[in-house]
Order: sequence, then C-alpha cells, then structure tokens
Amino acid sequence: MKTINISAKNSIVNQYLAELRDQNYQKNRLNFRNNIRRIGQMMAYELSQSLDYAEREVATPLGTALVSLPQDEVVVATVLRAGLPFHEGFLDVFDHADNGFVSAYRMYTNREHTEVGVHTEYMAAPSVEGKTLIIVDPMLATGGSMAAAYEALAKTGRPKRVHIACVIAVPEGIEVVGKAVPEDATLWCAVVDPGMNEHKYIVPGFGDCGDLCYGEKL
Repeated sequence: MKTINISAKNSIVNQYLAELRDQNYQKNRLNFRNNIRRIGQMMAYELSQSLDYAEREVATPLGTALVSLPQDEVVVATVLRAGLPFHEGFLDVFDHADNGFVSAYRMYTNREHTEVGVHTEYMAAPSVEGKTLIIVDPMLATGGSMAAAYEALAKTGRPKRVHIACVIAVPEGIEVVGKAVPEDATLWCAVVDPGMNEHKYIVPGFGDCGDLCYGEKL
C-alpha cells in the first residue's frame, strides 16, 4: 500500500490541523467540523488527480470545448459517526459519487481499557464492483475499524481501485490496513503521528473526533 502524507509539503492544511489540535479551538464544534470537512475537500482534490481521464466535447452557446473528464465510477464510504464531516468534504468534490456507510466501532475488551476490538453492526452501500472505492475516516489508530469497513464493503464486489483517506494516522494503523487492502491501494493522510497511548488513542492527535464533532457518547 502506498502512503501519501499531505503535510510532507507545506499547505493551508497545516493551519487546519493546528486548529484541530488546539484545545481552545475544539470548544466550538462547528469550527471543528468545518476544518475536518475542509481537509476532506483538499484531500479529495489531490486524490482526483489519480483518477483515469478521457477527453470529451462539450457544446457551449458559442461553440465546442474539448475537456478532460474523470472516467471512474466513484463510491465514497465512511465509518459512522466520526467520519461524517470528512465524508461531506469528499462529497463536495466528488458530487456524482455513490455513497456507503459502515457502522464499525471500537470496544475495549479488558477492564483496563488497553485492548481494543472492533464491532461491525450496520452497512448501507452500493456494489463496489469495478468502481473506485474511497473509504474515509478521520482517525487511523489501531486500523481495526478501517480494515473492518473495507472487508464489509468488499463483499459487494471487487473494486477497480481502493483509496483509504484519513486526517491523522499512526504507523501501527497503517500496517494493519496495509495487510487488509489490496497491494495497489493508496492511503492518503494529512499527517502521520508517532503512535498511541495505552488506551489506543493517537498521540498527540486531537482527541476523540466523534465526540469533538457531535458531543460525548455514553
């Protein structure tokens, strides 16, 4: 699996990331969600350059224009609930895409909350047969949720190409996902952080993305 780290080159994405990490900025959920969405928009633009294109003629009121248009049938899928604003950012760019939704969430499997399992409960998605599948989820920590989402979606067909997109990743999660997806898949991330703490949260990260976007859960 190829990994593309957007923050390897300077861009406005670095400002959005800095704000997402800032404890004071996090107090405003709307601002936090907007920055997740904006990173999704910019990452989708970068990813769009990897699609297959073909020239087409388009009739204008004054003549004919030759344009290069994407040929891929795109499915944008996300992991509920933290992935929703990131998903919206991708849809702002891939506005003709089909959509998939997977409920895959972490569960601690020991009393100390140091071991994590993943439970997949619900999926609503079209067939991904022959299509370009983009799975978006802001946090790639253990990699379990992303791997489970791909495995669930892959049951609907064999995609032409697979892209994994996240805001923050860690090496452990990248390794797990790399073993689950096809070898020619691509991982897109805004930044790679060093690792996780004993409770499997990314450090320094920015905390629980779902809670920061929508409020704490029971």
